[in-house]
Amino acid sequence: MEKPFTAVFRNVGQLYFPQTRVECHYSLSPEHQWSSSDWVGIFEVGWSSVKEYYTYTWAVVPEGYAVGAGVDCCVLFHARYLPRPSAAEYQFVYVNAAGEACARSRTFTFCAPKPLEELETLKEERDEEDGEEELLLVVPRAQLLQSRLEDCLHRQGLLQQALDAARQEAAGERESGAGARAEWERERRAMREERDELRDKLRQSCDRLKRVEGQHKDVKYSQESLTSEVAKLAAEKSESQQRIQLLEEEVKLVTEREKEGALEVERLKERAKKTAAQMKHDEDKRKCLQAENEAALQEARRLRERQEAGELAADALRRELRELGVRQGRSHAELHQARMQVAQLTLQLSEENLGLREERAAWALEREAHKQALDAEKKKVQELSCEVQRKEEWLQEERTEREKLEAELARERDCSRELLSELNGNLRTAHAKREEQQREKEDLLNYICELEQRLGVVPGENSNGDVPATASALEDEQKREDASSAPPRSICSPLFLCAHMERPDRPEAPPETSASDTQAVLQTLSW
Repeated sequence: MEKPFTAVFRNVGQLYFPQTRVECHYSLSPEHQWSSSDWVGIFEVGWSSVKEYYTYTWAVVPEGYAVGAGVDCCVLFHARYLPRPSAAEYQFVYVNAAGEACARSRTFTFCAPKPLEELETLKEERDEEDGEEELLLVVPRAQLLQSRLEDCLHRQGLLQQALDAARQEAAGERESGAGARAEWERERRAMREERDELRDKLRQSCDRLKRVEGQHKDVKYSQESLTSEVAKLAAEKSESQQRIQLLEEEVKLVTEREKEGALEVERLKERAKKTAAQMKHDEDKRKCLQAENEAALQEARRLRERQEAGELAADALRRELRELGVRQGRSHAELHQARMQVAQLTLQLSEENLGLREERAAWALEREAHKQALDAEKKKVQELSCEVQRKEEWLQEERTEREKLEAELARERDCSRELLSELNGNLRTAHAKREEQQREKEDLLNYICELEQRLGVVPGENSNGDVPATASALEDEQKREDASSAPPRSICSPLFLCAHMERPDRPEAPPETSASDTQAVLQTLSW
């Protein structure tokens, strides 16, 4: 079971040009343990060992890299170490210090642009000594397309980063809006609880007010009853005063009668004295006088009894007057106390009304403040929604621009595919021509060998003393030319010696005809 790759190659093209340097972009995952001995190599497809690389370069990381963190890196392959243009497919391979392949890229090829059809002319303006000059630059079309493709990919990455940032910002705004809404809901619940508490307090105040009103009604009723009792007492007092006046008048009458009785007794005594003086003269008169005296005595006794009864009634009336005065004082004290209680109750009721009005005013102010806070929160929510809508419109514009760029990139890819198909056709025609030339060359060499055999020429020297250019000599010279034209290999590789000791030689290209070979053939024919 293969281990999962800890590195990933990015932005790998389908073809590269050996005349220009090649950039290799890759990303290291947090699980990768980077080392200074890691390297990136170009391998031909079908390789079986990390020693079969064509060229390599050391894997570098940006400054400030920490182990266990993901990072994006880039390395360069110089043009002189790249493979020659051919139909062979290659790929990038990331190798760690232990010699294990950590990542493989997709396949690509190296090809050469056409001489005229694949070149593009660009104008470049330069300012030299306050004078503008236009320079014409001739660059390969594929390189231009590749640079444009890299620019498009870079712009796409920037747009993707901006889109991710906008999405994160929108998500943060949504979270902040959700937090503000939750806070608003909490405040709303708190306001509802306060409103319920205020309602409960108002209900309690109403109940207390009703109780106070009931007490006030009771006090009024008791006051009315007291006033009625006071009125009754006053009526009784007036009646008692009238009775006292009547009794006083009766006492006056009794005293007057007593005075009259005393006068009459005096008169009777005078008469009795007169009669006593005249008793001797008239016994009959004495008897009459005695009878009258007895009657007068009885009447005097009756008057005295009536006088004693009047005195007893006057004493009783005086006691009743004293009791009425005491009761009147008590009633006045109770009335004063009731009036004081009524005044205290009215004062408490006014204080309760004042407190209730203050509570209502405070509740109205709090309700107005909460209403203003709710309006401010609504304005904030509306502003956030407008901002989110603007962000969405901007994202929509970015999407349309991205779609346009993708469409343009698709057109560029179609053009690149057409160009690649045309290059493949030209390459096949070039291979066919080369094979035809090779066959002609082999036929010519065979003809030369037949001529040598027919003429019996010795392979050593000819008649002029010069060394003839035989087929074997031509093959040796072609091998030397191929060896001299092969690209230089780096000797700084850690596997250089092993590659030279164990790597088999590559198949050599078929020899090409040179000017010396043609001259030797002409000399042989003329001879």
